[in-house]
Amino acid sequence: MTVRIAPSILSADFARLADEVARVAEGGADLIHVDVMDGHFVPNITIGPPVVAALKRVTSLPLDVHLMIEHPEDYLDAFVAAGASIISVHAEVQPHLHRTLTRIRQLGAKASVAINPSTPIEAVRDVAHLLDQLLVMSVNPGFGGQKFIPESVDKVARARQMLAAAGSDAAIEVDGGVDSSNAAALVAAGATVLVAGASIFGTPDATAATRALRHAAGVAR
Repeated sequence: MTVRIAPSILSADFARLADEVARVAEGGADLIHVDVMDGHFVPNITIGPPVVAALKRVTSLPLDVHLMIEHPEDYLDAFVAAGASIISVHAEVQPHLHRTLTRIRQLGAKASVAINPSTPIEAVRDVAHLLDQLLVMSVNPGFGGQKFIPESVDKVARARQMLAAAGSDAAIEVDGGVDSSNAAALVAAGATVLVAGASIFGTPDATAATRALRHAAGVAR
């Protein structure tokens, strides 16, 4: 099984963002996870397309953009133009999820749906064939450094079963409180992308922390 590590810049030092990204790249990061928040869908405000474009200039790693915003369909073109390789939209704010995922693919990015801890995996069953990735939130979105919700491991396992039954080989990404204590269990349950913010950028050595998370997940580079 191929497991990818996606450090989340939500916990990075934005005054030294290029250096922070370079450090995790040196540690073997596979993706850079970018959390976009609007202060409406979640109680926080972060960044927009200009920062994604700036990241694109300083790294060759794919940019995994997580839109925690109320009307993501209005911003798809801008984020893909800025350099997003993967775009996640939340099932909770998308009455026309099929249309939005189709549009992401038309723009040339990979299409991903995120689901909150209280959202059942069945919410995305009917669009499983359009998914390149399913993002399982293992904390309530909005802020970094939160405690991992243990029930998320079982949710990942059920998500993998649901995707398999639908004939989908979509990646399962897990975001929220991921660290060396739960990485192996998440991978065993079926996770293939591990997002980590505080457990990487909140340490003195982000390069070593990236390597340590991969080691804890039980997968080689």
